[in-house]
Amino acid sequence: MNKPIIIAGPCVIESLDVLEEVAEELVRLNKKYDIDVIFKASFDKANRTSIRSYRGPGLEDGLVMLAHIKNKYGLRLLTDIHETYQAEPVGKVVDVIQIPAFLCRQTDLLIAAAKTGKIINIKKAQFLSGDDMQYPVDKVLQSNDNAITKVWLTERGNMYGYNNLVVDFRNIQLMQKYTETVIMDCTHSVQRPGAAGGKTGGNREFVPAMAYAAKAFGANGFFFEVHPRPDEALSDAPNTLELAKLDMIIKKLIED
Repeated sequence: MNKPIIIAGPCVIESLDVLEEVAEELVRLNKKYDIDVIFKASFDKANRTSIRSYRGPGLEDGLVMLAHIKNKYGLRLLTDIHETYQAEPVGKVVDVIQIPAFLCRQTDLLIAAAKTGKIINIKKAQFLSGDDMQYPVDKVLQSNDNAITKVWLTERGNMYGYNNLVVDFRNIQLMQKYTETVIMDCTHSVQRPGAAGGKTGGNREFVPAMAYAAKAFGANGFFFEVHPRPDEALSDAPNTLELAKLDMIIKKLIED
């Protein structure tokens, strides 16, 4: 059986100490399960609910810390971009550039990401269907003249009224018509957007079930925001998985 892609890390860069604590566990899991966990952290959360929310260290300092993790621990990296000017410097450091869900139709952002030649992971917007994602894929694939760019698509749920999400797992198979790699975002899919008084709420207890259900529908990648002490996380705390629980979930995902 082909082993799944696992993407894991804190929502946002808080400190080098937190990054290293997470990286050490991911290296251990890589060795234990003979997999290739991709380390994820954002240098800037430009889409926080409140202007008072912590956003991260910014592009320059964030890339320095991400490069440190890559060089010290040998982990592949994923981070997201929100502005076209970020694509080029980010592409020099990370292996996968992620397009946030709310920005997945932003043509100039997709083109800028494509021109780096990196793998592009596009998160499906909360207001789109799986079939709608053929158009962001086309924008990426038709924008890179010099290299073949791989595109991944990520399911993260759809808006269900106000302050709630629901996952239509059929979207996984719909998106497989447009890419070989469809990832389930197991932590953002349990969010309660804007439902916690100026910040996002969530139900992390449902994270494992999201992963196992997505596997049944054919997902071949799984995305987890993890933190050693999730209740202390500076972003997405309610839906962030405790780092110590990632081992158990990966074990079950790679079982035949």
